[in-house]
Amino acid sequence: MATRPRLCLFAALCLFSILATPFAVGEGTRTWEQAKFDELSKGTSTGVALRSVGGLELAPAFKALATTPSTYIWAIAADNAGNLYAAAGSPARVYRITPDGKSTSIFEPQELQVQALLVDKNGALYAATNPDGKVYKLERKATEAGKDKKGPEASWSSSVYFDPGTKYIWDMVQDAAGNLFVATGDHGEIFRVTPKGEHTQFFKSDEAHIRVVAFDHKGNLIAGSDGSGLVYRIAPGGEAFVLYSAPKKEITALAIDDADNIYAAGVGEKRASGPTFTPLLPASPAQGNPNPTAGQQPSIVIGAASPLPSPAAGPFPLPGMGASGGSEIYRIAPDGSPNRIWGSREEIVYALAFDSGRLLAGTGNRGHIFVISGEDRFTDLVQASAGQTTAFAKAPGGGLYVSTSNLGKVFLLGVVPQADGSYESDVFDARIFSRWGRLEYRGVGNIELFARSGNVDNPDRNWSPWKKVDLAKDGLIPAPAARFIQWKAVLHAGAPEPRLDTVVVNYLSKNVAPDFDDVSVQLGVRYQALPKIAGGDAGAASGGPRFDAPPPSVRDADSVGIKWAVHDDNDDTMTYSVYYRGDGEGRWLLLKDNLSDKFYSFDASLLPDGAYTVKIVASDAPSHSPGQALSAERESSRFEVDTTAPVIQDLAAAVEGGQIHASFRAVDGFSNIKRAEYSLDAGEWQFIEPVDQLSDSKSESYDIRIAVPAGDKKISAGSTDHVLVVRVYDRYDNMNAAKTVIRGK
Repeated sequence: MATRPRLCLFAALCLFSILATPFAVGEGTRTWEQAKFDELSKGTSTGVALRSVGGLELAPAFKALATTPSTYIWAIAADNAGNLYAAAGSPARVYRITPDGKSTSIFEPQELQVQALLVDKNGALYAATNPDGKVYKLERKATEAGKDKKGPEASWSSSVYFDPGTKYIWDMVQDAAGNLFVATGDHGEIFRVTPKGEHTQFFKSDEAHIRVVAFDHKGNLIAGSDGSGLVYRIAPGGEAFVLYSAPKKEITALAIDDADNIYAAGVGEKRASGPTFTPLLPASPAQGNPNPTAGQQPSIVIGAASPLPSPAAGPFPLPGMGASGGSEIYRIAPDGSPNRIWGSREEIVYALAFDSGRLLAGTGNRGHIFVISGEDRFTDLVQASAGQTTAFAKAPGGGLYVSTSNLGKVFLLGVVPQADGSYESDVFDARIFSRWGRLEYRGVGNIELFARSGNVDNPDRNWSPWKKVDLAKDGLIPAPAARFIQWKAVLHAGAPEPRLDTVVVNYLSKNVAPDFDDVSVQLGVRYQALPKIAGGDAGAASGGPRFDAPPPSVRDADSVGIKWAVHDDNDDTMTYSVYYRGDGEGRWLLLKDNLSDKFYSFDASLLPDGAYTVKIVASDAPSHSPGQALSAERESSRFEVDTTAPVIQDLAAAVEGGQIHASFRAVDGFSNIKRAEYSLDAGEWQFIEPVDQLSDSKSESYDIRIAVPAGDKKISAGSTDHVLVVRVYDRYDNMNAAKTVIRGK
């Protein structure tokens, strides 16, 4: 993932010493650096492994050995001669694959899947099928001469070795005495089958499914369940103890190291109501997922995103596929203490194995194989050209056989690194037309770096060709100036082994002027200053666009508030100046400069009454050398300022014919008179209409007669003093008042 370009003065000096810049540049040299796993995982690797601590190294040799007609391969096992056997489904088959990759189907049962496979120390082959399956024993047929016919062309016979009478068989393992232990569902049973074919129930769980089994070095059987994610330790006598209740609902894989540490992979989210099983089955994208037998099938199936054929007949759940919530790997120490050592929100673990002391995890649904080297320390080793990595088996001469599903393939994972490997970064968007400087790197060994650039985000659409960066000379990127760039690394085996830790691309963006979106003026509003964020703008610091929080405001009749929206594609620091100009005036006058906020308030009384326009000038000068800065300006809409109250003239009042008769004029120097009111003897305010009944001019005349209330003999006789108060408002609610005393006789 691209990181935010950051200011680098040293790199700027280096680049300016090399290049003459024909255009103004934004805030010096910037850098695009890639080192972290999350950043590098966005790229494309071929024969290159990604370390969780960051950086690239050569992956072990990984080559395709065979591609089968089946969609899924669930288990693999190798014999002493290095022949590999693969248990497959859709269609259900057992394939025999020779070390040179020749594949032959040796068993084709009626069931939908061959789920588990085992080759014992005597070379006998056992295959377990699903659903309503059985354990079959597969043997080569003798030739007419009484000798076994060797090689992939040999014919095979099959016979039912054990019928558990259960819905599913998930896994098999054999002890040193040749006893076969068969893990089943839908009743959570493990059966023991002796070499003579005699069977007994060895263990019964309250979970619906026992998904995986393995032996520790003391002869205890370790088992993982689906439902509550339990890991059991079962003594040779059948006494069981729950070692761990995992946070995940299903244990999909087990591995045990030489020190008897147990490694268990858990997938799927537990439900608060306890273990439940949602019956799901494989289907083509058009078919959906019917629900035939609620309550008994594991809840994890192949994801809908994968291309799936229709099953040959009837529904069948596919274990471990399509689980939500990601997966985790736990280590259970010999003393029983558990510890989570790895987790992923996207990857689902289907298989665990050890190779040369390293713990490998086969995952989906992108076919990755990880090496788990410590707590949250791992290497993304290789990616298979299939959806899921489902099983491992020891290969002759070291290394591992690897099986996959979607599609059913077999690979050979070697023990020595590739001779060469390459990595292409993701595409970096500088957002602006940019000139590329030096490419810096930190690493060891034989490494070549290349770069290319373009002005569309797809490199396949007429970008420049890949060109090698001369690291021994000046490290200049030989790519034309453009908006987008990409780098490639080629690692060559040698001494020391190549390792690339960090790549830094230096670049200079063409400076562009700030761009205004809006300027608005609000009367009667005062903006309040925002607290400054340490380290600058939060949005810019995170690599994204700057985010401007709206300024808090309060009502203030005596203030004028101005705010503006402006952006700079270079993400430069900007300063602002505010100018004003009255109607009919040709010269802009400075109101305030050197503002860093995108708003400003001022006392309206600073301006004489009249109509005005403000202009905001934005400059990116703080981010540039003198003479390199650019600016932009935007004018507001016309607005009016009126802070002077109207004048009341010629107020007169007298008692005439039992009524009070009053008249006056209201005059404003700038805006129209809005309304007038009167109050007699501190009574309620009463609205007054102007003489012409329209309040539409700067001068209005008023003439009113106030009726004397019935029964008020003093007023009628005019023997009492009265106080008449009038007030008037202009269009901007500036108010003035006047009073007169009506003298009694």
